[in-house]
Amino acid sequence: MHHQWLLLATCFWVIFMFMVASKFITLTFKDPDAYSAKQEFLFLTAAPDTGRSLRETHFPEELKLTGNRLPGGRLVQPLVYMQRLELVRNVCREDTLRNLSHTAVSKFVLDRIFVCDKHEILFCQTPKVGNTQWKKVLIVLNGAFPSIEEIPESVVHDHEKNGLPRLSSFSDAEIQKRLKTYFKFFIVRDPFERLISAFKDKFVHNPRFEPWYRHEIAPGIIRKYRRNRTETRGIQFEDFVRYLGDPNHRWLDLQFGDHIIHWVTYVELCAPCEIKYSVIGHHETLEDDAPHILKEAGIDHLVSYPTIPPGITAYNRTKVEHYFLGISKRDIRRLYARFEGDFKLFGYQKPDFLLN
Repeated sequence: MHHQWLLLATCFWVIFMFMVASKFITLTFKDPDAYSAKQEFLFLTAAPDTGRSLRETHFPEELKLTGNRLPGGRLVQPLVYMQRLELVRNVCREDTLRNLSHTAVSKFVLDRIFVCDKHEILFCQTPKVGNTQWKKVLIVLNGAFPSIEEIPESVVHDHEKNGLPRLSSFSDAEIQKRLKTYFKFFIVRDPFERLISAFKDKFVHNPRFEPWYRHEIAPGIIRKYRRNRTETRGIQFEDFVRYLGDPNHRWLDLQFGDHIIHWVTYVELCAPCEIKYSVIGHHETLEDDAPHILKEAGIDHLVSYPTIPPGITAYNRTKVEHYFLGISKRDIRRLYARFEGDFKLFGYQKPDFLLN
């Protein structure tokens, strides 16, 4: 009998210690935001006092992606995204680049911005930078289709059927309200590589069967900019470069209408000096930027960006050199002069290997 009571007392003691340990574990991990922040490597550093203490995790400087926690528990963007926005602000203040960095928030710009009222998101379209996938994300968020996989390709760019309103469709007051309060983003890539992509997509492969590029726009460029009049081939990249670098290109732009969105500057498309964007993504780092944008917009639990094939978004200098081979330095410099604002606003290196 004595041994039975001793065994029973031992069992009660073990159960009591287990309850104490469980309570301790619960108290230790009661802050899920802090735990997930460590898991996702959004490291916190010292910040102005916001009424909330911040923890700091120490890592080598080259590994730090810095973000601060706001009173609501939301993380400020990691350092790289803050630096991109700061660079835009600084370049916008440079008087010498004003003509290349500023533009009016016209109907042309407002037509480029798609609206998701349900989640208070504005997305500025920059063609040839993976925009089709972002439009699919917004189509799903707006409820037109239940998933990205179920959206027919023919619907994505059909603005009568895809359920994506443009910002230009709202009243002035409604436009201003959305510009001031909604989450706003757009994506950029190396300006010259984007032009190569536009040329290939519209004048070489033309996968969506848009015959007006080859049969209307290309002949117009050839007539004005081809130097060798005996040349009978279709439009060449050299013709395209001369057209884009011509300071008087606008008279042809007016004839081409909205088709020019595939090669005009990011400044002309999205007015980054006039509109205060929340995030600027880069095509070259889209594997990191896409999840970050979804998280910052508060929709990462609702939709995912389609899988990105490895290496497909990386900058390809060899391709750039190949396309510009044989084009005169004068023509390339004139092209750079037009797109210099895009290079500087978004931190792309000046292509000296082409210019000198």
